Amino acid sequence: MEQQVVLSFFSYDKNRFWAFTQMQRAIPQLQQQPGIQFFRTLGTGAGLGFSLWPDFSTYALLTVWESEASATAFLDNSSLIKSYLTKSASQKHFQLDTLQSHGLWGKTNPFETSQRPLEPDEKIGIITRATLRPIRLLEFWREVPAASKAIQQAKGVLWYKGIGEWPFVQQATFSLWNSLEEVKDFAYKSTHHAAIVKKTRKRNWYKEDLFARFAVRPLHLKHD
Repeated sequence: MEQQVVLSFFSYDKNRFWAFTQMQRAIPQLQQQPGIQFFRTLGTGAGLGFSLWPDFSTYALLTVWESEASATAFLDNSSLIKSYLTKSASQKHFQLDTLQSHGLWGKTNPFETSQRPLEPDEKIGIITRATLRPIRLLEFWREVPAASKAIQQAKGVLWYKGIGEWPFVQQATFSLWNSLEEVKDFAYKSTHHAAIVKKTRKRNWYKEDLFARFAVRPLHLKHD
């Protein structure tokens, strides 16, 4: 059995208070799902990339499963996912196969590297997340506009969104890219990005952080 990672975004025209409460209320149900290895209920940032301001119209759900079968059973049959689909106005679902992951999320690295090769023309997903040191919060948020500008100008980025567990302190982003080559160009050739990464290490901004790279497959739920 090979691990399966699913990242879903749900946007709401109404039912926004319900969506907000699911950040906590969904946790007991997720803990009881057969085959689940890791999960996070996530808010999102307004606009694109990191943001000080929350987007109360959009929430995300990250789930990691021991197999594709257990992921499919949850997505197709669980009452929890049906309630998300019923109450939200639109959704995006990403099926992710881990190509590379290093660092920690909640004192563990939840993503197991897939053994399959990357297919031609396959899209790439990137998750970066961090728990910020309280004494470095102001420094970090001062750099956010430059970080957002860098990714906006990046060649090959198709879509990206800031996500997080707690405002200001536990932050993450998900970005979707056209190719692995364009991801590498951004990572190693972007002067804005390189400067921010260097400052991150020098100033020791993060108490905990993780970087993960995925192959992205289209995912269509049977309820869609």
